[in-house]
Amino acid sequence: MSARPRVWVTQPVFGDILARLERHFDVCVEAEVAPRSADELRAGLRDVDGALVFIPDRIDAAVIAGAKRLRAIANVGVGYDNLDVAALTAAGIVATNTPDVLTETTADFAWALLLATARRVTEAERWLREGRWTTWSFELMLGRDVHGSTLGILGMGRIGQAIARRARGFGMRVLYHNRSRLAPDVERDCAAAHVAMNELLVHSDHLVLALPHSAQTHHAIGATELARMKPGATLVNIARGGIVDDAALADALAAGRIAAAGLDVYEGEPAVHPRLLACRNVVLTPHIASASEATRRAMVALAVDNLTAALGAGPHAGRPANPLNADASLARDGRSA
Repeated sequence: MSARPRVWVTQPVFGDILARLERHFDVCVEAEVAPRSADELRAGLRDVDGALVFIPDRIDAAVIAGAKRLRAIANVGVGYDNLDVAALTAAGIVATNTPDVLTETTADFAWALLLATARRVTEAERWLREGRWTTWSFELMLGRDVHGSTLGILGMGRIGQAIARRARGFGMRVLYHNRSRLAPDVERDCAAAHVAMNELLVHSDHLVLALPHSAQTHHAIGATELARMKPGATLVNIARGGIVDDAALADALAAGRIAAAGLDVYEGEPAVHPRLLACRNVVLTPHIASASEATRRAMVALAVDNLTAALGAGPHAGRPANPLNADASLARDGRSA
């Protein structure tokens, strides 16, 4: 039997990058792209030292209860609401994520959604494909201008800042709301002004959500917030499902309380609220904001490096670049003392 640590990868992605793990570990890679049930996750983690996991993999206290060998979880993604970090820390399991490498690509996609939503691009394409274009019309598919308008950003981390910087080319006024105000030099670089939440809602022509999902941000945009937005406003969510109350959004769109929405993430995804699916004034994409080939490869590579280091191998042994719970090793040392 091999004495090398064992690693489990829950999705088959970029085999040439995953092969780096084989330099140090015995590796098991799942053969199919599929969500893993809690029972499957428990079974997969039971006898391994580390795992590379993805957004659909819900890692909580119950899942890791029998994973006595498990020392590290590398999440492929900057968001980690699929991980119970407190439970992992208590169990002495290091958790990591993949920030930075997806910032610019995700910001690009936020703009793709914003433009497609404001200018009714996908709605117009569907209309044409349905054979409904029989004559030119001066007032056909009138949209909303982006240039010279007011862009609101809720959540001004790395991605929010990258979105703001792109607004310069459109001559936009940029407002933002964040749990903590940015430093003055960062505000100047982004040409963005910090405002209260209500002011953000009231004054934004286009509102982009770029904040993490947590108990505190769950349904940050609900019926009350949607009612405060401009009737002609657009809403774009490239952050996480659950930040928006999808049922309330469907109500607001149907009633014309806001003009349109562009969504890449959903409550309960991959399921999408049926009333959102029925709305013509919504652009819907399947959680692909970071999905350029270069960026997805970089995310997996960073996760591989994080896992390798967290398991004490490679040039940065013991020092993963992106720990979410650096004190987890102390908890493990305390348990084994």
